[in-house]
Amino acid sequence: MSVIQANLIDHVVPRSKVADLSLVVGGAVLTAIAAQVQIPMYPVPMTLQTLAVLLIAAALGPWRAFSSMSLYVAMGAAGLPVFAGAKSLTQVLPTAGYLLGFAVAAVVVGLIAQRGFAKKPLAVAISYAMGSVIIYFFGAGWLMLGLGLTFEQAFLAGIAPFLIGDAIKASFAAALLPAAWKLVR
Repeated sequence: MSVIQANLIDHVVPRSKVADLSLVVGGAVLTAIAAQVQIPMYPVPMTLQTLAVLLIAAALGPWRAFSSMSLYVAMGAAGLPVFAGAKSLTQVLPTAGYLLGFAVAAVVVGLIAQRGFAKKPLAVAISYAMGSVIIYFFGAGWLMLGLGLTFEQAFLAGIAPFLIGDAIKASFAAALLPAAWKLVR
């Protein structure tokens, strides 16, 4: 049985309601900024969102990360230009499954990180792969439902083009997160 550990950010910022709120808002804003770094593709653009989502989850823990992703989606639903290409929620409906996947992946990766899997590169890469699978599951599932695609079509449009990019992002995170842990020690 693994022991729950403090999140990375708890070693830098003392816990308080103000700190939690600031971190949640900051995570949502960081995700919005990462969404604007993109390679246009149809029906889903390649962005740095997944990197932001998974780093936020590993650094903030499950509940602050979930709150951050929920706020991010709420900001877009309110009409703020936070989604890829500064689009509104109605313009990103085909990709709404990925947004739901962000919230679920944030919880799972956050829980994994709390059990010490954010300190070693291989463990980070594995947790990010798990988070990516969750995001793909919800994203491709939504493509199947929302656009009427078959599983093969949803895989080819919503997963396959992102595998290499997500592997690169996971490698970057696998180097970055353990280095951040070493800095806070």
